[in-house]
Amino acid sequence: MSIPLLEYSPSSQNQRVEGYEVPNEDTPTIYKLTSATLATDVDEIIWAGYRQIFSEHLILSSYRQKFLESQLRNQAINIRDFIRGLGKSEVFRSQVADVNSNYRLVDLILQRFLGRKSYNKKEEIAWSIVIATKGVHGFIDALLDSEEYLENFGDDIVPYQRRRYQGRPFNLVNPRYSDYWRNAQSMRSIGTRSFYNIRTSGSLTTEDIRKAIPAGFFAMAGNIITPERNYQRTIASVTSQVKTMEIPDTSRELTTEEVTIKPVAVSLPYNYIPSIAKN
Repeated sequence: MSIPLLEYSPSSQNQRVEGYEVPNEDTPTIYKLTSATLATDVDEIIWAGYRQIFSEHLILSSYRQKFLESQLRNQAINIRDFIRGLGKSEVFRSQVADVNSNYRLVDLILQRFLGRKSYNKKEEIAWSIVIATKGVHGFIDALLDSEEYLENFGDDIVPYQRRRYQGRPFNLVNPRYSDYWRNAQSMRSIGTRSFYNIRTSGSLTTEDIRKAIPAGFFAMAGNIITPERNYQRTIASVTSQVKTMEIPDTSRELTTEEVTIKPVAVSLPYNYIPSIAKN
């Protein structure tokens, strides 16, 4: 008996509100199989499916699912079946599902298959339980068979980011795996070896190895670090100096003697006042 999906209340997000924007360069292109009249149109639909599910702007040869492409070209399957096949492929499992936790995997798959982010943490927990009980394939089937998917994309439309208003595309801001997976891989590769043994492996010189040893680095850093100032001791010293400091008396006594200023003869270089003629 499988665990039923937990209830969660959808938040009021951008894609749940009717849009009134004028179409511009941010308006997503809708790839529809029923509108394809040429073989090049089908090629664009296949490229859009790879870009949406694998988050790649170029179709890598190792990612291609030629059997699904052939079925889609021959109209043996619709776009929803093509998207389902890409999500259940070995490439998607190894490149996306195996390198992320269930919570982050829920958010990524919702973005790529439903064109929106997760509403809240409750939704991530609810779908993560589905992944734990039914696996990633069961989670993808639940999304593609949901009313939300059929209402927005149906059988013949490639999923896209709905109402990308003042926001970059999901595949440009979300890397394939998070930093915790990279750190886990680094620790797994290190194993029980010491840092010195790892750095000595390879074609490094002795000088490079000595510079990379943490003990040598900390010793070098300790030599260049300036000594810390004890602010409490400095404040106490300044306070004691202020208390014991003697301020010199710079005042002057007032005198009542009259001061006379004597005129001083000044010789000018020339007479600028004309002389008065005598009678």
